[in-house]
Amino acid sequence: MNIVSLIPYPFLPPKSGGQNLIFRFYRYFSKYHEVTCVGTKQNDPALAEGYTLLNCLSDSRIRYVNLLYFFRLRKIIREKKASHLIIEHPYFGWLGVLLKKYCGVKLIVHSHNIEAYRWKSLGKWWWSILWKYEKYTHRQADYNFFITDADQQLAIREFGLKPERCTIITYGTEISAPPRPEDLRDARRSLEQQYSVTPDVPLLLINGAFRYGPNRESLENLVFHINPLLQKMAFPYLILVCGMDIPENLIRTGFPNIIFAGYAADISTYLKGCQLFLNPVLQGAGIKTKLVEALGFNLNAVSTASGAIGIDPKLCNGKLWICQDNDWDAFAAGIHQQAKLQADIPQAFYDNFYWKNVAKKAAEFIERQIE
Repeated sequence: MNIVSLIPYPFLPPKSGGQNLIFRFYRYFSKYHEVTCVGTKQNDPALAEGYTLLNCLSDSRIRYVNLLYFFRLRKIIREKKASHLIIEHPYFGWLGVLLKKYCGVKLIVHSHNIEAYRWKSLGKWWWSILWKYEKYTHRQADYNFFITDADQQLAIREFGLKPERCTIITYGTEISAPPRPEDLRDARRSLEQQYSVTPDVPLLLINGAFRYGPNRESLENLVFHINPLLQKMAFPYLILVCGMDIPENLIRTGFPNIIFAGYAADISTYLKGCQLFLNPVLQGAGIKTKLVEALGFNLNAVSTASGAIGIDPKLCNGKLWICQDNDWDAFAAGIHQQAKLQADIPQAFYDNFYWKNVAKKAAEFIERQIE
């Protein structure tokens, strides 16, 4: 089948979890169907793997209400003889509905989370307006992809969707099996040399784009709530903070047992060389992509309940410790416990989260609807 996808913001190169989702989903999904992605001008077409990328959308914020895009997308759909249109997020819902009506394509909404509730958690007054628009968009779609079971059940209940028209297409990992022990040892030695740490000290990792409010808050939770509790436990550890836009006031202050490593050109060295991933997230919505990646690299992990949405601990062989939101004593206790755990992530995790399997599920769902 020929499928056109409408992507509302830059994603090549990917710099955030949502951009990585789009980048990797279409890299694998295009192995099953012919895909043309329509994106913004800031994208780098050279990074599109396996599909055609047309940078037709403006970078201006008014692109979301530009009626001329109907004619441009209609032309692309007809030229490609597309049978399906996927829209990433609900923001171009009005355009998707028009193209469904006048081009005869099946409309698929690929939800990364329930956007209205995400904005509500961030304190935006207009979230209820978005909720009504999001509901309308999903109800007009022929099929709906959700990233977690919680999102899917909420949408079925509150949007009035038919369950048979919904499926879970989660965020994935490109790791199909735990890294080799020798690769883990090499990465660990590299970090030991870089940060002058001895082999007996567990390395704890937190990473993200810290300009984003929920990520910045998670870092502050670690620095001001969790690390003081760890200090009282008197066991050796070193926390490495990787990512862009680490607040300057934190860097200048400095904190015991914390190194602000900043942006890592190759984050895989940290994912292989550290022993424990920390996810003290309280805000936002949907699955936390960094946690999926960390578990895929076979790290032990400690997370708040909000940070672990969409990941079943039963798939993790004890490697995911979940505590209630704001229970920092339990979070610190989890770090102490997980730092000693010797276990491997099981095959069941990769069966569910390996990107090839995720994309295949999406392709087969579409195929079944036309049989």
